[in-house]
Amino acid sequence: MTADRSTNLQSGSVMQEKRTYSVQEIADILQISKSKAYALCKESCFKTVKVGKYVRISRASFDAWLDRTE
Repeated sequence: MTADRSTNLQSGSVMQEKRTYSVQEIADILQISKSKAYALCKESCFKTVKVGKYVRISRASFDAWLDRTE
């Protein structure tokens, strides 16, 4: 168990699993450039939401899209 996770468990607050990915995380997962990841977001390949200047991708819709492409 990592130190951060251990600390969270000891303090009684368990981190929730992430429900969204950042564009950079999508780029890293797919091993593509960040600009190509933004292009996929614009093509509406998966559900996105804009929070201020940030784009967040629904993890469930991204994972489903990825499963369909395999």
